[in-house]
Amino acid sequence: MASLRDLGLSEYEARAYRALLNTGPTTAKELSRASDVPMGRIYDVLNSIEQYNLVRTQTASRPKKYVAVEPSTALDRLLEDKKRELDEKADQYESIVDDLSDELDAADPVEEQFWTAAVGPEETIDLLLERLAAADQSIVMVAADPVPQRDMQTVGDDVLATLEDALDRGVSVDVLMTRRLVNSLSQNVGERYRSTLQARDDFDVRTSEEVTGSFNLIDDAEVCIQVPNPLSSGDAFGMIDLKDPEFAANVHDEFAPRWEDAEPLTF
Repeated sequence: MASLRDLGLSEYEARAYRALLNTGPTTAKELSRASDVPMGRIYDVLNSIEQYNLVRTQTASRPKKYVAVEPSTALDRLLEDKKRELDEKADQYESIVDDLSDELDAADPVEEQFWTAAVGPEETIDLLLERLAAADQSIVMVAADPVPQRDMQTVGDDVLATLEDALDRGVSVDVLMTRRLVNSLSQNVGERYRSTLQARDDFDVRTSEEVTGSFNLIDDAEVCIQVPNPLSSGDAFGMIDLKDPEFAANVHDEFAPRWEDAEPLTF
């Protein structure tokens, strides 16, 4: 059940405000009895909800009287306070992330092999986006099959946004795909390609019908290989991420002649 405490009030503050709605203008002593807030705490509680702008006071009277602000106004004020508090928290967390990004330097790359895997369409996309975001120098994307139509727009937009971030970091991006995959991309992806990416020297897209699988080569040291689902055409069964510079070099050697023979993308 929703509670005033969900909007930041303490138990005593919530009791006092609810009691004021029933009593009408009243003194602190009378409110203490009506709300079951101890007399030793009632003035602190009233001062607190007055700072929330939930009560109005009649200071000319002796003793001082208090009256509740209408619930709709009170709730709007509490909501605005919460939104302001959350915005301040968000700014604080962003500042912490910026500071930690400079402080937490990654160790030198390990030359030993290391591999991990993701299983399932959503997990596969999460791993792909994570590894693309980790690129420092170069990204090569080779893509053959579209994901299911229900996911194409979301996946395409997410991947393109991640590639744009990589380009802004100084990472070069080469994309080789089949014409069938190009035709399945969302209109938004096509428009963003034409308007912001096509003219960039560090971004190149080509098409080839010799592409039969999907993989990503990152910084010439890491390969993400998509594993298709043998029982569902177009679905990703999973992805294997392998860090091995020697294997990555072999993959690049296989990729290079196909890239040279591929045609520049045109819509």
